[in-house]
Amino acid sequence: MSINRLPSEIPVPTKTSFFAGWVLTILPSLLFAFSGVMKLVGHFTQAPDLIKGFNDLQIPVKLILPIGIIEILCLVVYLIPKTAVLGAILLTGYMGGAILTHLRVGEAVVMQVIIGVVVWIALYLREPRLRMIAPLRRG
Repeated sequence: MSINRLPSEIPVPTKTSFFAGWVLTILPSLLFAFSGVMKLVGHFTQAPDLIKGFNDLQIPVKLILPIGIIEILCLVVYLIPKTAVLGAILLTGYMGGAILTHLRVGEAVVMQVIIGVVVWIALYLREPRLRMIAPLRRG
C-alpha cells in the first residue's frame, strides 16, 4: 500500500502572483475590518444606524458585539500566513451566514458572494500549497 505524499518542496509563488494575492487579500480585509470595528464601536455607542440595520435583518441587537468579535477574529486568522487557509474557511462560513441572513429578508446577496470568492482567489494566488492540493489543471 502506498501513501500519496505532497512533494517535500513547496513551490514558491511568482512575484506577480504573490503581489496580486496580497492586493486581493487587502480589499476584502478592509471591508471585514471596517465592518467588525463598526460593530464593536456601535455596540458601545448604541449607534442608531447599526441598531436599525440589525433590526431590519431581524438579528437581535444583543448579538452586535459577539458578531463583531467573530468577524475580527476570523479576519486575523486569515491575515496570518500560517493560518490563512483556516481563516479563509472561517470567513467563508461567516459569509455563508451573511448570505442566509440577507436572503431571509429578501435582499440581494451578490456582494457577499463576490467577497467570499475574492477571499479564496486571493489566498490561491499567494499560497502555493493550495495549488498543490487543488490545481486548476493537471500537468
